[in-house]
Amino acid sequence: MKADDSATPPPLTLLPDARGARPATSTPGADPAARPATVTPTADPAPRRGGGRPSLAPGLVWGFLGVLAFSFTLPFTRVAVATLDPLFVGAGRAVVAALLAAMVLLATRSRPPARRLWPRIAVVAAGVVVGFPFLTSFALQTSPAAHGAVVIGLLPAATAAVAVLRGRELPSRLFWVASIAGAVAVVGFTVVSSGGFGGLHLSDLLLLGAVVAASVGYAEGGLLAREIGSWQVICWALVIAAPLMAVLTGVSLVAHPLALTGVGIDGWLAFAYVSAISMFLGFFAWYRGLGIGPIATVSQMQLVQPVLTIVWAALLLGEPLTAVTLGGAAVVVACAALAVRSRVTRASRP
Repeated sequence: MKADDSATPPPLTLLPDARGARPATSTPGADPAARPATVTPTADPAPRRGGGRPSLAPGLVWGFLGVLAFSFTLPFTRVAVATLDPLFVGAGRAVVAALLAAMVLLATRSRPPARRLWPRIAVVAAGVVVGFPFLTSFALQTSPAAHGAVVIGLLPAATAAVAVLRGRELPSRLFWVASIAGAVAVVGFTVVSSGGFGGLHLSDLLLLGAVVAASVGYAEGGLLAREIGSWQVICWALVIAAPLMAVLTGVSLVAHPLALTGVGIDGWLAFAYVSAISMFLGFFAWYRGLGIGPIATVSQMQLVQPVLTIVWAALLLGEPLTAVTLGGAAVVVACAALAVRSRVTRASRP
């Protein structure tokens, strides 16, 4: 009968964001405005909390792409500071990246994040836009890129520690054994290559400061990526830091006016890379990987960064490959492989 047909609702295709909503019926005279609205998520999809343990592969792949982009940072920073003022390299690259970020935000018509998120975005900016670029730029005036790469190998352990405090992640005992062993290998390499604890230089302290700054920025950025999206995190962090970076760039230009004839094409290409890739596009992949997580596990991908950086330093800068450098890198990579294979769970919220 016709009445029976009208009482049967047509089949519905539920949208991902409407799975919890009650299906709408085709009742005559119903208000069209009451139909479920399509919601476009702005954040990167996070792993499901239920239904089994999510695969680590996507997070590790995105994390490795970010690490690959970052692995050129120290060699190219060393090339840039050879002919450019370190203050200009550290601040100027953030200004260039901020301009790119503003263009992306305008092109996508992105709305500003909620007010409650701005303090956390400021933490990301302080760590990865201000702290890490400045400290590494000044450190690499005197430190070889290969040496700096192994010191920066402390980043995964530091990031994992911050992830435990901020992200409520619970790494296994095996994870901590591997992570701490990698950190000890990095410290041992630094001491041996410096001639003992008495041979540590200011550049080593600057590099360690860069590790602390980046670890906080990485962990906080990974958490934010789950809420507003990976590329949005770095874009807004660059925008919020742009006024300070612009002032510091101006100070550098006044104190050390650019002699365009004194800066070769290599210097400008290196500056372009650390501005567009290291400071901007690399974070698209890196924060995507950390957002998928777990942050503690994905962060261990950075333990392979010293090896890649050492290879680039040898190929691009002609830096020697010593037995100590290769041995330290091998131990660090072994620890990274063990840490990535260990289990990391997320604590349930009370």
